Formats: sequence, structure tokens, C-alpha cells
Amino acid sequence: MGMEYFQEWNSTKRQTSSTTTTTTMTTQAAKLYGKDLSVYDDLDVDTLLSQLSPEEISLLAKEVDPDDNLLPPSQRCSYECEKEPTGPLDRKKLIEHINKQALETPDRPEAKPFVAGVIRGKKWEPPEQSEKEREADEQIAIDMGDEYEHALNDATQEEIIDLAAILGFHSMMNQDQYHASLLNKGQPIGLGWDGVTKATQPKAYPAEPPNLTDIDKTIRQVQEDDHTLTDLNWNNIKNISDEKFESLFEALPENTHLEVLNLTNVGLTDRVALKLAEALERNQTLRVLNMETNFVSPPVIVKIVKALLKSRTIEELRAANQRSQVLGNKIEMEITQLVEANPSLLRLGLHLEYNDARHRVASHLQRNIDRTGRCRRMGHFSASQTVGWIRDNKF
Repeated sequence: MGMEYFQEWNSTKRQTSSTTTTTTMTTQAAKLYGKDLSVYDDLDVDTLLSQLSPEEISLLAKEVDPDDNLLPPSQRCSYECEKEPTGPLDRKKLIEHINKQALETPDRPEAKPFVAGVIRGKKWEPPEQSEKEREADEQIAIDMGDEYEHALNDATQEEIIDLAAILGFHSMMNQDQYHASLLNKGQPIGLGWDGVTKATQPKAYPAEPPNLTDIDKTIRQVQEDDHTLTDLNWNNIKNISDEKFESLFEALPENTHLEVLNLTNVGLTDRVALKLAEALERNQTLRVLNMETNFVSPPVIVKIVKALLKSRTIEELRAANQRSQVLGNKIEMEITQLVEANPSLLRLGLHLEYNDARHRVASHLQRNIDRTGRCRRMGHFSASQTVGWIRDNKF
């Protein structure tokens, strides 16, 4: 009796649970077998379950709806294994047992044995095209004219390969054919449309000559504000002492002719980079700064970008490939805000990982480029006057 009563109550709850999405209920759904559903509201589920026998509880568990997402996954499966456990799970032995059973199980007998070269069953054949489809295909055909048709019919294979290279059909040829067409050397012998490109000996390019810039001489030129020194290149010079870096950076604020400063791969560290940031705040002529491939940390890069806001003369800053390859979200957002406040920066060489930072920086730099171009097209403004005009108007 308890089992039947519980089943009636359970089925009633299932039906009412599907109608809980509406705020009101109809009169027909509010009754079951002539009884009002409010009769079951005061029933105690624990009391009903205590009246069921173990057999009735297992029978009730099998009637649980597996699609009910309110139940945990472990209770949605009605399968019950009645075998006793043989011990702890050994995954390796289980896989070996499954593989052994798969090998020992015989394959299903084939209705027709396999014979090499003999087609079993019906061979697929493409359906014949209708008259309308054939007419449509004929209309799609390109009419190039008699002159071009004649020229292509009489063209040699080398000429067709050259034509494919000119038109950009790279997938129709191999690398040797493509480069031979570009260099106008003639096609290699034995390489047609179905030819195979063999490995070629790599060309030996001479090593880049060392940078022979005299460090002490250029430092004196910067200190003396030499008008002939507008581009200083210290790239790839090894073992530059921190004292020489400091001497150069201390002379930058008073220099009025240096416009390009290249410090790529010179072992620049945070201590001397901070001196560079202080010098950039007071320098009024430097336009390009390249300090890639050094050992500057992300917080110091932020200070260098922040220093550009005071002078507002640098148009290009390159500081990628530093000690930390990833700047981090916080650093990138700080750099983005500083760049958006800078009206004179036109190019920024930094690896930004997050899309938001990249898009905002790119959009702002493009606006700066457009605005600077409009100002220079006014005619009576020079480059330095344009930057000053932008700074004074606080764009």
C-alpha cells in the first residue's frame, strides 16, 4: 500500500514539475484522479520512504527519470552491478583483458569473401547530367577570344609555368619553378608539372659586419651637441659599461640635434634604463628610440612610456623582446592608457598579448598618424611645428 501511494505521489510531482514555468495553473492540471493536488502538500517524504521495503526502494530507484538535471549524474543511471568486487582497479590489466577479448572474438563471416581486384557489391557511378545542367556548364565556360586561345594552345610548358607564376598560382608549381620564373633564369631541366623538387644546397650569406661605432667619440659628440650627429647607432655592441650609458643619458637633455637613438642588443638593464627615462622627460629633439632585445623589466618599460608624455617629441618607440616576454594584463593596460594620452606617438614596437590592448593602441596610433598628416598638409607647418601645434592644442 505504501509503495502504490508513493508512486501516485511521485507521478503527480512529475506532472506538476513540468508546469512550474508558468505562474498560474489550470483547473484540469490541479487535480489527479478526482483529488486536489493540495492534498499531497502536507505529506512527509521521509515518512513515506521509511515505510518502503528495500525491494520497493530499488524498484522506485529504477523509475527515476535519467533526464532530470536536478539529480547528480551518479544517480541518473539505473544500472546496478550485482557482482562482487574482485579487488582494486588495475587499469593496465583491464586494458589487456579488453584487448585479449577483442582478439579472441571471431569476426563476422563475410557474405562474399574478399578477392583482390574484384568489386564486391554495386559500383557507384555518377548520375548522368540532364540537358539543362549541361547547358548551364557550357554557359559558364569562359570565352577568351581566338587570339588568346591560339596563344595558349601553342604555348610551351615553360611559358605556361611562367604565366602561372605571374598570375600568382603558386600551388600549380614547385619552389624551383616559381623562383626560376621570378628570376627569369629558365625552367630547370626535368621539372614539369609533375616534377619533384629535390633539396637544394642552402646559400651561404656573409655574417653581418660588427658595429665599429666609437663609443667614447659619440658620447663626446652628444655632450658637445654636435650638429652632424643626428643618428646614433650602438646596436649589437657588447660590454658597454653602465658608466658610459649614464654619460650618454646625462647628455641627452641638453642635446638639440640628435633625432634617432638605436640601442638594440646592448645589455641595457633596469638601472640605466631608469636614467634613460629621466633623460627622455627633458629631451626635446629625439624622434626615434629603439631599445629592443635588452634586459629591461615591464615596470621600467611603463616608466619609459610615461616619460614620453612630458616631452611629446618621440614618434617611434621600439622596446620588444626584453627580459620578460609576457608583460601581463596590468602592465599592458597601463601602457595602453599612457599611449592613449600621448598625441605625438605614431609607432610602438611592443608585443601586447591581449586583444583589447592591441586594438586600443592600434586605433589611437592610427588617429595620431591621420591627425599629423592633416597638419603637415596645411603647408606652412614643419614637422617640429606640427608636433608643437598638437601639444599646445592638447589633442
